[in-house]
Amino acid sequence: MKKTLFLSILLSAVSMLSEAQQTFPISKEDVLAKVQAENSSIKISEQTILEAKGDYRQTNAVFLPNISVSHTAFSTNNPVFAFGSKLNQGVFSEADFDVNKLNNPESIENFTTNIQFEQPLINMDGFYQRGAAQMKLQASEFQSDYQKNTLQLEAEKTYMTLQLAYKAVFVLEKAKVTALENQKTAQRYFDQGMLLHADVLDVEVRLNEIENQLDQANSQLKNVSDYLKFLMNESDDKILIPNDELEITPISLSDFESISTNRPDIKALETASLAYKKINQSDKMSFLPTLNAFGNYELFDNQLFQGASNSYFVGAQLKWDILQGSKRFGKTQKSKAEYDKSVLQYEQYVSKSKIELNKAKRAVQDAQNKLQRAATARKQSEEALRIRTDRFREGLEKTSDVLQSESQYAQSQLAYYQSIFEYNFACANLKFLTN
Repeated sequence: MKKTLFLSILLSAVSMLSEAQQTFPISKEDVLAKVQAENSSIKISEQTILEAKGDYRQTNAVFLPNISVSHTAFSTNNPVFAFGSKLNQGVFSEADFDVNKLNNPESIENFTTNIQFEQPLINMDGFYQRGAAQMKLQASEFQSDYQKNTLQLEAEKTYMTLQLAYKAVFVLEKAKVTALENQKTAQRYFDQGMLLHADVLDVEVRLNEIENQLDQANSQLKNVSDYLKFLMNESDDKILIPNDELEITPISLSDFESISTNRPDIKALETASLAYKKINQSDKMSFLPTLNAFGNYELFDNQLFQGASNSYFVGAQLKWDILQGSKRFGKTQKSKAEYDKSVLQYEQYVSKSKIELNKAKRAVQDAQNKLQRAATARKQSEEALRIRTDRFREGLEKTSDVLQSESQYAQSQLAYYQSIFEYNFACANLKFLTN
C-alpha cells in the first residue's frame, strides 16, 4: 500500500515534467537483466572473447596438418621443361633422344595437379604457444565477467540515483505546497495589517527558490533516466520510474571479511601472468630442434584435369636452428621480464584490493553513522517546523523563522534520502569487492 501510494505520487510529479514524454515503471531486477542482455560494452567484451578464441584456434596448426591442392597449366618449348614434362607424363620414347629434338623440342602442354601436406610432429615451442593462447582466452573471459559485474554495480548505482532523484522531486513538491500555503497565510496577514510587505516578499522569494530547485531536480531526474536507458541500450524518449522505493538495505560487515582470489579481475591478472609464463617457456623451447613430416602427390597429363601419370614424394625433416645471432636470447630475456612484471603486477593488485576492501568497510560504517544522524535531524527539523508553522498561523511567530525552519526541514529530508543512497551504494560496493 505504501509503495503504491508513493508510486502514484511519483506519477503525478512526473506528469508535469513533459507532456511529450511517456513514463515507464521498471524494477531493479529488470534493469540488471536488460543491462546484462543488451549493454553495448558487454557485447563488445563478448567480441573480444571471440577474437581470443580465434587466436587459440589458430594454434591447432601445432598438431594438425597443412594440406593444399593446386592445378598448374603451362605450354613451353624450353628443352629442360619439355624433357621433364614428357617424363612426368610417361610419354617419353626413344625418338625423343634425338639430339635435334632435345635441343629444339616442339611446344608441349603440361597440366599438373599437386596435393601437398605438411604434418608437424615435434614442435615444443608451438605447444607452449598454444598453452599461452589458451591462458589469454581464459583471461579475456575473466575480464569479461569482471566488466559484467562492474556494469551491474553501475546499473544498480544508477537505479538508486534515479530513486533518489524521484525522492528529491517528491520532497520539493511537498515543500512547494507548504510554501504556497505560507504565501496565502502571509498575504492574508498582510491584508489584515499584521505583517509587513517585506515579510510577504520573503515568502515569495522562498517560493521562487523552491521552484528553481524543483526545475533542477526534474532535469536531474531526466538525466539519470537517460543514462539508465543508455546502460540498457535503449534510445526512446520515455522517462523511467523505479518500482521500488528508496529504502535501507542493511548488511552485516562480518560477512565480508576478505577478498576472494576467485574474483574475476584477480583471476584475469593471474591467468594473464600464466600466459606470459607459457610464452617465456615457448621462447626457451625454440632452442630445441623441430621435426616435421611432409609429402606431395602429383598428377600429370597433356590435357586439363586428366592425370594419366602420377608420382609421390614423402619425407621428414629434423631442423635445428643452432644460432640466430642473439635474436632468440633477446626474445627469451624479454619474455622473462614480461612474466616477472606480470607477477609483480598481480601481487600489487591483490594488495591494493585488500586496501580497497578495508576502505569500503569503513565507508559502510561511516554511511551508517551518517544515516542515523540524518534520521535524527530529519525528525527534529520536522517537529521544529510543525511548532513554528502552528505559531505562525496564530500570528505568534516571525515569518523569517518559519521560512528558515521550512528550509531546514526540506534540506534534512534531502540529506536523509541522500544518506540512504550513500549507505546502500556503500553496501553494494562492498558486495562487489568481495564477489
